[in-house]
Amino acid sequence: MSRPRLVVHGHFYQPSRLDPATGTVPPDPTAAPARDWNTRIAADCYRPNAELGNYGRISWDLGPTLAGWLEEGDPVAYRGFVEGDGGRHGMAQPFHHSILPLSTLADRRTEIRWGLRDFEWRFGRRPTGVWVPETAVDLETLGLLVDEGVTHTIVAPWQLAGRGLDTRRPYRVDVGGGRSIVVLAYDAGLSTSVSFEIEATSDADRFARERIVPRLSEPMEDDDAATPFALIATDGELYGHHQPYRDLFLQRLVGPADLGFDVSTLADVVAEAGPNARPAAIVERSSWSCHHGVARWETACGCVDDGAWKAPLRAAFDRLAEAIDTRTDEIARALPGAPDPWAARDAYIDVVIGAQDEAGFVADRMPGADPASRRTFATLMAAQRWRLAMYASCGWFWESPDRVETALVIRRATHAAILIDGIARTDLGITLASDLEGVMQMRESERAEEVTTP
Repeated sequence: MSRPRLVVHGHFYQPSRLDPATGTVPPDPTAAPARDWNTRIAADCYRPNAELGNYGRISWDLGPTLAGWLEEGDPVAYRGFVEGDGGRHGMAQPFHHSILPLSTLADRRTEIRWGLRDFEWRFGRRPTGVWVPETAVDLETLGLLVDEGVTHTIVAPWQLAGRGLDTRRPYRVDVGGGRSIVVLAYDAGLSTSVSFEIEATSDADRFARERIVPRLSEPMEDDDAATPFALIATDGELYGHHQPYRDLFLQRLVGPADLGFDVSTLADVVAEAGPNARPAAIVERSSWSCHHGVARWETACGCVDDGAWKAPLRAAFDRLAEAIDTRTDEIARALPGAPDPWAARDAYIDVVIGAQDEAGFVADRMPGADPASRRTFATLMAAQRWRLAMYASCGWFWESPDRVETALVIRRATHAAILIDGIARTDLGITLASDLEGVMQMRESERAEEVTTP
């Protein structure tokens, strides 16, 4: 039997702070002394880990919107990811970090395809693994991943159904139609220790001896021939931003020193498991950061004290999305050549990431069309971009809608509505404003109750 293995995975994501009206990231005084939070976290975490070579030793996923900012905002950090991938270290991520089980089937497919294309454009290869936002999954979402050629993903241990499952082995989930995907559950104890126990992670050698080696030494049930692995999965910002100097801890933990185990990648673990991974079932509509499934991004749940505003906000966005989609289909089908707006939307990622200019993209789909018709189609695609972006999970994560993350998703929704109103003579912006006013009135009513309740 080969030596046990350690895989460390970093989930690198920050909410996109891009203003849709200006195309820039505005300054944020709360990030002082840095200009904005992307700049500050890059200095604390992304760049130091790049300079230490950590991205070539761990498994990671890099949010596409963050990657787009890093490319110009911190080229050293960006090159660290690109050079560190090595054809096996990186995983893709659906583009806008929306909660896929709460999205329409078409939106899920587009988000997955955009994320895969973004990864392929940046790293020069088609990814085999995908980290889904908040690890929020259901069978339908897993099936869409498989349809796009994805072989594996990461979940929390409580997202696997059944008792007594050993997270030190990969499992295969049947998604129907003779299709399946490998799921790897991270080790909850080790991951929690790395994330929250500052003293435990002050010394990488001691952490390896006292935490990792004992975990890997426990006997494997019913299969003495299996090689155990431990998967530590955390937010990537932990290593230097949330915990100062943890980039150095990470360097030592996955470095060349022999700490009693081999450091591996998820891709290697999956390749070795192949079709022999044991079967398991997934817990439908589950995630890693909400023990109520995906309720945190949908309604009130026990994760936060106040979440009653979340359902009406999502309902307002759903109403807007349906109206935008209806107008998009009607207008596009009436344009010269009747271009398919949904196939075009899936391909529009090339414009977003700069792989193709907008004029060429539209011309490919509307050859010979007049300039006004081309501008209309370009506006439809831009509206679809921001309508997708308005569902970013961070808008619902916290307990108050007063935070900047919620303001950002509302700004994207407003921008999408304005774009459609400008070409369709609709009043989507007014309807959205009325719906949002209802959300805020509910919030104020809740606050009043909190004050008057003894």
